[in-house]
Amino acid sequence: MRFLWKKRADVAQLMRLDRPYGTLLLLCPTMGSLFWASEGWPTPTHFIVFCLGTFMMRSAGCVVNDMADRKFDARILRTCNRPLAAGRLTLAEGLSVLGILLTFAFALVLMLNRLTIYLSFAALGVALLYPFAKRFTPLPQIVLGIAFSFGIPMAWTATHGTITFISGLLFFANLFWTVGYDTVYAMMDREEDRRIGVQSAAVFFGSQCRAAIGLLYTLTILFLFWAGREGNMGAIYWVALAVAAGAFSWQVVRLKEETSQVALFAMFRAHVWIGFVILVGIVLGKG
Repeated sequence: MRFLWKKRADVAQLMRLDRPYGTLLLLCPTMGSLFWASEGWPTPTHFIVFCLGTFMMRSAGCVVNDMADRKFDARILRTCNRPLAAGRLTLAEGLSVLGILLTFAFALVLMLNRLTIYLSFAALGVALLYPFAKRFTPLPQIVLGIAFSFGIPMAWTATHGTITFISGLLFFANLFWTVGYDTVYAMMDREEDRRIGVQSAAVFFGSQCRAAIGLLYTLTILFLFWAGREGNMGAIYWVALAVAAGAFSWQVVRLKEETSQVALFAMFRAHVWIGFVILVGIVLGKG
């Protein structure tokens, strides 16, 4: 622990503490599912476990990603300064950070029921698989979407001991949403990914990225609409869904092939606010 403390700034960067967007994008749908499953009133234990667990697993995913991609990251301008890629942290130090995060995450999940514990192992497997998916599948964002959606059924099993139809609808809504916004993110590195042979949805869709992202956002809204009908959600939920649909539409209108990296990153960050709007709609629609 002492040697990690000496390198705490690099460890924080490795865990993306300086860029918490991914953590918030994972937290919003997870907490939304927890509030939905709990009829607006999750227990303090569930609330704390899912909040802290989301942070631990997102940070662990970033560590695994940077360990797997350290050689690729060193060849891309946007990522070459990451601690492992730049050599400021060693692979052994990265493994130490990963071990600590997974230990804390496992201690948290042990506070939940048996089915949720089983699901946590599946979630961990998918999270560990994602960094390597870009080596063998043209759509690694689907693997990321599954990883980012596992907290949804886990919230329902923790609350009810079973996976429900509504949790399945929320799972697929979040899957489509994640693939959509991460395709926007991947567009920032598309040309460099092509150069070094890394696969992504942005490379796969090519000139049809805008149409593909529009379709993914549409599917997100449709599945959230379906879930809202099944769950008899209140008026605030539908207002939030309309706001999210408007934000999605505005992004698709603005998205073009020549969109700059700065604009693409701004679009990606905007999804944190979209996720928050949907979360508020769920909390107030169920409360």
